[in-house]
Amino acid sequence: MYKAEQLVKFVNQERKNKYLKAKLALANGTVFTGESFGATGESAGEVVFNTSMIGYQEILTDPSYCGQIVTMTYPHIGNYGINPEDVESSKPQVAGFVVREYSKFYSNFRATESLGDYLERNNVIGIESIDTRKLTRIIREVGAMNAIISTADLDDGSLVKKAREFPSMSGLDLAKVVTVRSPYSFSVNGKSGYKFKVVAYDYGIKTNILRKLHERGCDVTVVPASYPAEEVLALNPHGIFLSNGPGDPSAVSYAIANIKKLIGKKPIFGICLGHQILALAAGAKTFKMKFGHRGANHPVKNLLSETVEVTSHNHGFAVDPDTLPGQYEVTHIDLNDNILEGFRHKSLPVFCVQYHPEASPGPHDSDYLFDDFTNMMESFMGQSRSKEKVDVK
Repeated sequence: MYKAEQLVKFVNQERKNKYLKAKLALANGTVFTGESFGATGESAGEVVFNTSMIGYQEILTDPSYCGQIVTMTYPHIGNYGINPEDVESSKPQVAGFVVREYSKFYSNFRATESLGDYLERNNVIGIESIDTRKLTRIIREVGAMNAIISTADLDDGSLVKKAREFPSMSGLDLAKVVTVRSPYSFSVNGKSGYKFKVVAYDYGIKTNILRKLHERGCDVTVVPASYPAEEVLALNPHGIFLSNGPGDPSAVSYAIANIKKLIGKKPIFGICLGHQILALAAGAKTFKMKFGHRGANHPVKNLLSETVEVTSHNHGFAVDPDTLPGQYEVTHIDLNDNILEGFRHKSLPVFCVQYHPEASPGPHDSDYLFDDFTNMMESFMGQSRSKEKVDVK
């Protein structure tokens, strides 16, 4: 049963948005006409698609989606509403949200508001009642491209022109947009007695990454994307974490320069954009993918264990494995298209993956990577203690 106030709110919202037309225009000239939900106005970005069946709340709040209009391929979105526990950052990060059918009614014991209300409150434009299958096919065939959603300007030619004039994702440094402005410590329930001290670079870090580290006894200090390597080392952490994030990794030159100074100094674990920045710091190259990987069911092969993991992905750039220096080796590949999904240094405590082992949304097949990181820090600490004993003698 729905509460009376929820029904009243629904009726009022229906009156407000009834027949409010919205348009989604692509840079290739294709225009979709649908109905608005969430905020009104106009917003541009790179249009991409995500194949996850659930997890729209985590997807919306993932900072890696900054600057992108996200299309959900699953047709029915919004049925379990929004709750404050499952967010991956402080607000939605997407430039817009596209669905086939928005569920105006929601039902979940943890829900506190509807998806539409959440988007409206955070000024995110949503569009529904368009053919998301056709849109996804266009993206797969032509590639990810700029687009614009509007409830204000409904002229097709004008919208296509705006989409074409919007800056390309290539060359954009969006880490500086989503990163924290000053360092902070992550803690849950005032826990103390940590075993490891970790500095996490925030290029757009998801909250569940911090939870995973915290669960394994890590006292995590989160620092801005541009935080100097010298100041990281001055904190004397047991390990350094490089987070996920949006945009073109080659544009984050300051981060690449800092990581170059940190390789070999402390154990390093990178995810997503952190993986790409580590590759660039090592001397490899990255490239823009045609339409990227975004979903919660990508099969990845672990070349070290000869096992297959079902994984969560969100990346539009990738590392060229042929450019990895000889002291590095590939550890993971995507079984759909053989894209490089992980590598490590052959002798130093440095490793990374392109996909998202913390999931949210997605499976937990790759949870072990956080254990690998803590084991690496444990081993490095032991080596440091042994070296100190030798030096004393």
